[in-house]
Amino acid sequence: MAVNDSREVVIEATPREILDVIADVESTPSWSPQYQKAQILDTYDDGRPRQAKMTIKAAGLTDDQVIEYTWTDTSVSWTLVSAGQVKAQDASYTLTPEGDKTRVRFDMKVDPSVPIPGFLLKRTLKGGMETATDGLRKQVLKVKKGG
Repeated sequence: MAVNDSREVVIEATPREILDVIADVESTPSWSPQYQKAQILDTYDDGRPRQAKMTIKAAGLTDDQVIEYTWTDTSVSWTLVSAGQVKAQDASYTLTPEGDKTRVRFDMKVDPSVPIPGFLLKRTLKGGMETATDGLRKQVLKVKKGG
């Protein structure tokens, strides 16, 4: 059963500062509890990650996933290349500058390949959405302060 959700947050930073934090894939486990490990496999010419391997623990399952990123000046999206527990996963951040702040919209669609009760899947997705927005905001502000 595929589920999708979206969530918005306003972050006191520029789109570039926010995308730089997202591009620091290998530090993701330090601010996103679902991520156990993250490793960049390949990069684009500008240094942004093209493919990354993640070990994710969610809904009681641990999964190794390879994802591929697409970057613009105001967005990043990724799609699943391979995984053990998930058939499909697509996610994106869309960044809209608002003065000295940025509105960040996170969209995610997940289709697990193993049966997970609907309530558990929705609760897990909700937690992931909160980390992807509020957790990202905290990390961006921490990086901006030099922490």
